[in-house]
Amino acid sequence: TYCSPPFSAASKALAPVSSVLQVRQDRNQSLRWLPDKPGCWMYGPGLCFVSTLSVKLLFVSCRAEEIPLKILAHNGLVGRLIGKEGRNLKKIEHETGTKITISSLQDLSIYNPERTITVKGTVEACASAEVEIMKKLREAFENDMLAVNQQANLIPGLNLSALGIFSTGLSVLPPPAGPRGAPPAPPYHPFATHSGYFSSLYPPHQFGPFPHHHSYPEQEIVNLFIPTQAVGAIIGKKGAHIKQLARFAGASIKIAPAEGPDVSERMVIITGPPEAQFKAQGRIFGKLKEENFFNPKEEVKLEAHIRVPSSTAGRVIGKGGKTVNELQNLTSAEVIVPRDQTPDENEEVIVRIIGHFFASQTAQRKIREIVQQVKQQEQKYPQGVASQRSK
Repeated sequence: TYCSPPFSAASKALAPVSSVLQVRQDRNQSLRWLPDKPGCWMYGPGLCFVSTLSVKLLFVSCRAEEIPLKILAHNGLVGRLIGKEGRNLKKIEHETGTKITISSLQDLSIYNPERTITVKGTVEACASAEVEIMKKLREAFENDMLAVNQQANLIPGLNLSALGIFSTGLSVLPPPAGPRGAPPAPPYHPFATHSGYFSSLYPPHQFGPFPHHHSYPEQEIVNLFIPTQAVGAIIGKKGAHIKQLARFAGASIKIAPAEGPDVSERMVIITGPPEAQFKAQGRIFGKLKEENFFNPKEEVKLEAHIRVPSSTAGRVIGKGGKTVNELQNLTSAEVIVPRDQTPDENEEVIVRIIGHFFASQTAQRKIREIVQQVKQQEQKYPQGVASQRSK
C-alpha cells in the first residue's frame, strides 16, 4: 500500500526509528521510504497496519510543523462560542494549548452565512480543541431549537425561513451520533413552518405581485431601542451592515444620536411598510442574539415605540383597560399607553411595546389594526362621528 500523508522528505530524518520499529514489530510488516517522493510503501496483509502506521507517521510529521484545523460554523452560533469578552474561546485555548482564530464578519453575506474557525496546534491539541468547540456549538444549537419550539407554541405557523429573518440552514452542525446505519437527521431549518400567521398579519392584497398604485402599504415609523454597546455591530464596518440590512428589508434604517454620554440605549429609527418593518426588526433582534449581547439562554427583549393618533389611544386602552390587557395576554408583550400624554404637533401619542420579537410584532400589528379600524369608521361615518362627539 502506498501512503502519501502530508509530510515532506524531512519527515524521514525526523521520524524516530523506535516508532517505525515498534510498528514493524507489532504488525510484522515492512516499510520502505521512497527516495524521491514524500511518501512510503508499506508491505503486509490487512488494513490495520496501514492505519496504525499512517497515524504514527502523521503524528511524526506534525511534530515538524503545525497543521491548522478549519471548522465552518454558522454565524448564528459563533457569538456564543466566543462568549462574553472572548471568555469561552480563551478558556478552550488555555486548556488545549491551541491558538484559535475566527474569520471576520466582513466576509459574511446573505449567501455565505458561515464563518471559518481556525485551530492551530499539534494534532492531539487540535483534536481536543475540536471536541470543546463542537460542544459549545451543540449547546447553542440546542438552545436555539428549544427557543424555536417555545415560540412556535406561542405563535404557530410563522415562516421566517422564507423571509430570511433569522439564521437558518444550520445543517453544518452534525446530528448527534446514532446507531450505525441510521439515516441522517434532516438539516436544521428552525423557522421552516407554514406561513398562516404572517398572512394573518399582512393581508395578501397588500403585497400582491402587481399592486395598483393605491394599494401600496402605508409607510410606518418604528423607534427600536438597542443597547448602546451594540450600535457598532448594527452599523458594521464603514456602515456596511446597516446598508445591507436596509437593502434586504426595503426600509430606511438610521441610528439616532445619543442623548447623553452615559445612555444605556440608542434609538434605531426604522421607516418602511409593514413587511419591511418585520424584516428589519427581525434582523436586528437576531443580530443582537448572534453577537452575544444577551445571555445565550435569555430571550432578546427590546422596547419599541410607535405613534398613534391621540383620538384612537382610548380605543387601544379599551374600557377599564380591557383592550390593552387582552392585547398583553395575547402577545406576551408589555404594552404601555400613557393616558396623560400630551400629543405632538401631528396630534399623535407614543405607545411603548416591550417584548421579544414575536410578541412585539404581534402587538404592533394589532395596534395598527385598531387604528385602521377607527380611520375606516371615521371615513365611513364622518357626520355620525362628528355628531356623537358634539353630544
